[in-house]
Amino acid sequence: MNEENQEKNEGEVIEIEGEIKTENEGIQISNDVVAVIAGVAVSEVSGVSGMSGGFAGGISEVLSGKKNLAKGIKVDITDSKAKIDVNIIVEYGSRIPDVAFEIQNRVKKAVESMTGLSVEEVNVHVQGVNTDTAKKEEVGNNEE
Repeated sequence: MNEENQEKNEGEVIEIEGEIKTENEGIQISNDVVAVIAGVAVSEVSGVSGMSGGFAGGISEVLSGKKNLAKGIKVDITDSKAKIDVNIIVEYGSRIPDVAFEIQNRVKKAVESMTGLSVEEVNVHVQGVNTDTAKKEEVGNNEE
């Protein structure tokens, strides 16, 4: 009788575990991986001059000689949900709401399709405006 009860209990446990299982069970995706995916998506948006990552990010980029694709991106993953903060510098003359909306769409689509995570938030923080492009255009117009 004990063996039968144990088998029934084991069956119940398996059924409960089956309900709890998620698509990505056993797979842990690093925040850095999600940040790189988001960084690549952001770099494809026109109107983005660069990422704002702070002093430490700039130093590591100079020392390593590599471009840090996760620069300016903060990822917070809980359960199978992700919240992503993106810090950007926009190009002068770009319509900021359009750039931010495009970033939100591209980051959400890229992260969800590549990781299976559900992206709850993509917060875009505009840290500055790159006016170098405006100065180059003015110089180019004056030379003609």
